[in-house]
Amino acid sequence: MKALVPGTLALLPSYASIEDPVAPLRAACLDAVGRLGPRVRIVSSAATGGSGARVGAALVAAGGGTVVESGETGVLVVGNGSATRTEKAPGHLDERAAAFDEALRASFAGVDLELAEELWADAACLRDLPPLADAEVLYDDAPYGVQYWVAVWA
Repeated sequence: MKALVPGTLALLPSYASIEDPVAPLRAACLDAVGRLGPRVRIVSSAATGGSGARVGAALVAAGGGTVVESGETGVLVVGNGSATRTEKAPGHLDERAAAFDEALRASFAGVDLELAEELWADAACLRDLPPLADAEVLYDDAPYGVQYWVAVWA
């Protein structure tokens, strides 16, 4: 089984507060991670500087699992679509972002890695995932101008 969650630092416990600004996203992530079983291998983009792995590990721990290198019951892929969907997005507005994310929705395999880098997307770690059409999509939105998906493939 595989699951996809975003690598946003807002999902780390240290960013939690009385009012959770990403409550629906967090709930979807915990649901997805909970389906992976007790031993989870994490795959994330090197471009995130380790934050994806940190977010993945925190989600796995919150779900009562452990992170493993082999012998996994599930694989957690941590990555985002573009981070340039609005003026307030981390990468600021890029008019190509919406079309890029639509192309990713159709097929992660054919992603243009150069364009992905320009749009601040974690596409390298997404390339081996089946299409979202084959998944149960638990979350699909672009808060803060960043495209986030939470999905599970059986």
